[in-house]
Order: sequence, then C-alpha cells, then structure tokens
Amino acid sequence: MTHPLHRDRSLEELERDRWPAPSADDTRLVATALALRRRPIGELTVEDMRVLIRQDIGLPYLLPLALEVLRDNPMQEGHMYEGDLLSAVLTRNPAVWTEFPEFG
Repeated sequence: MTHPLHRDRSLEELERDRWPAPSADDTRLVATALALRRRPIGELTVEDMRVLIRQDIGLPYLLPLALEVLRDNPMQEGHMYEGDLLSAVLTRNPAVWTEFPEFG
C-alpha cells in the first residue's frame, strides 16, 4: 500500500520513528542513512534515494518517488553508474512489491 507523499516531511516524521544519532563506531554509510532519514523526502536527490532504497529504508515512501523519477528517465544516475537508481529499485526483495500491487 502506498502512503501519501508528503514531500515536506522526513522519513522519521512519516514513519513516526526516530533513529538514534550515529555513534563514533558507525560506518559512513550508517551515518549517511541516518542523516538522510531526517531530510524532507522532497529534497532527496537520486543518489540519496539510491542509498536509502539499497538499504531497504523507507521503501513505502521512496519507491513511489523513485518510480516517478524513473518514468522520466530510467537511466537516472546517482554517484555509482548510469541506471543505478533503477538497479536499486529492481533488486529489492520481490516480496516488497506485494505491498505495492498498483506498480505490479
């Protein structure tokens, strides 16, 4: 089931789940993901979405956003390679798509 896209809200606000601040032992990826969860989803870049989607973070909110971007240009590129957002979306566990029958 898709959720309303309140682009002015962060994943933390939308999910009503605040994650702890990164610790000194956390990796750069963890610190980045934690920071991105605090940013309004409407401000996320292709790279930001790629990172979060690859980590299975915020999928009910980010997959619909990513699909909007990919409809305009399936080969959208974050910082990895041309089409990396599409790859992130397509490599999610197939079970996640049962939550989004409208995209099937």
